[in-house]
Amino acid sequence: MKSLFKVTLLATTMAVALHAPLTFAADTAAKPAATADSNAAFKNDDQKSAYALGASLGRYMENSLKEQEKLGIKLDQAQLIAGVQDAFADKSKLSDQEIEQTLQAFEARVKGAAQEKMEKDATENETKGKTYREAFAKEKGAKTSPTGLVYKIEKEGTGDAPKDSDTVVVNYKGTLTDGKEFDNSYTRGEPLSFRLDGVIPGWTEGLKNIKKGGKIKLVIPPDLAYGKTGVPGIPANSTLVFDVELLDIKPAPKADAKPDAKPEAPAEATKK
Repeated sequence: MKSLFKVTLLATTMAVALHAPLTFAADTAAKPAATADSNAAFKNDDQKSAYALGASLGRYMENSLKEQEKLGIKLDQAQLIAGVQDAFADKSKLSDQEIEQTLQAFEARVKGAAQEKMEKDATENETKGKTYREAFAKEKGAKTSPTGLVYKIEKEGTGDAPKDSDTVVVNYKGTLTDGKEFDNSYTRGEPLSFRLDGVIPGWTEGLKNIKKGGKIKLVIPPDLAYGKTGVPGIPANSTLVFDVELLDIKPAPKADAKPDAKPEAPAEATKK
């Protein structure tokens, strides 16, 4: 019977083969394109495919080791490679039961370390964010609302301010308090359009302070953003800094608006 580790390894390898391009796009520098010499190293497509699977698995494991080191867990790379080799040779030093128990314990250890780090980071982010907001609030032209939102109007714009039910079109740049950028519509070359009450509270409140053509800087506390959970790219308890330009406001259709009445057919058309 195949060992549990062999089955797990095969499943992991196939998963990596399917998802590696997306998984490593943000963390691994682009590799040079294959050359004639590199292609010549393989006798056929099966060899090349096997090598590609191995390379993807290797990158996956390397990335995993780096992520675990961030949690204070340092695995022995030599033993990791030895485990793979022994599994293929059917010479595993651990029984299927020992492998399963060890991996379950390791998973619990990783989860515990991740939770501990998240709580530590959340506390640090809360402190740094508060310091940043207090400093920004002292800048000329900055205002603090009762909710804790801090903002500075750089250009008021003209017309009416947007309402909750309006759709707004904006260009923006978002950063953490350390200046790390997590989103930028200018870079994408495409403004964002959304209903004003469909985003984080800091935006819903903040954009009501300007009008079409206006510009505003928002410093948003965690409870008006993504709170204690955070989202990918934005750690827990992060204070967010946005530079926003309000390009357009599209009022919502009136709820009591009625469709245009259809003209009645001529009397002649109703006759049989």
